Amino acid sequence: MSEIGEDGTGVAQRIELPTVEDTEAFGRRLASQLHAGDLVVLDGPLGAGKTALTRGIAAGLGVQGRVTSPTFVIAREHRPGPRADGAPVGLVHVDAYRLGDSLDELDALDLDTDLTDTVVVVEWGEGLVEQLTDRHLRVRLRRDPESDVRRAEWAWVG
Repeated sequence: MSEIGEDGTGVAQRIELPTVEDTEAFGRRLASQLHAGDLVVLDGPLGAGKTALTRGIAAGLGVQGRVTSPTFVIAREHRPGPRADGAPVGLVHVDAYRLGDSLDELDALDLDTDLTDTVVVVEWGEGLVEQLTDRHLRVRLRRDPESDVRRAEWAWVG
C-alpha cells in the first residue's frame, strides 16, 4: 500500500480491500499518520466500509470504547487510550447522513472545538464539513456488488 501523501496536493491514491479485515488494517495505517486536529471525510454508499474503516482508525489511535455506526446518535466521542507511536489522541466519529445540508445542526455538534485535541471522522460529510479545517483527508470507498471487494481512494485536500 502507498503511504498517505502529506504534501496536500490532493493527488489521490488507491487500494483494493478484499475483506473487512483489510479495510480495518487500512484504517490502522491511516491512523499512524493522523494527529489531533485532523479531519477525515468518508464518502461511500451503504455497505462500502465506512464504519469498518473508522474501527481501524480507532484501533490505530488506541482510543477507548467499541466503535459502531453513530447513525442514530449523530456523533460518538472516544477518549484517548495508550498510543505506541505518540501522544494519546481521541476520536469523534460522526454520521452526517441525517444532517442533510443543515449547517445549524452541524454547528451544534461543535466539531471545530473537538478538532483541537481529537481526530474527527465524518461519514457522509462530503460537501458539508470541509469548512471546519484548512485541510482534510478525503477517503472515498466503493464496493463491487459482484465480488464484495471494496476499493478506497484517498487524498489530502487543502
